[in-house]
Amino acid sequence: MAECKDANGDKWEIYSSNGWRWRRTASNGRIVGTSSESYVNRSDCVANAQRNGMKCTPV
Repeated sequence: MAECKDANGDKWEIYSSNGWRWRRTASNGRIVGTSSESYVNRSDCVANAQRNGMKCTPV
């Protein structure tokens, strides 16, 4: 799993679970966004997360 935090404290996670998926967690611990589908390629998953507001780079 790769993760990063953006400027407002939200955590973005890229993880593999039956394909690649992303999840956004607010600073209070609540999940506020997830990918609606899984991706075969990690790069496609990261690109989708970026289209949905991810500004940091997951490591």
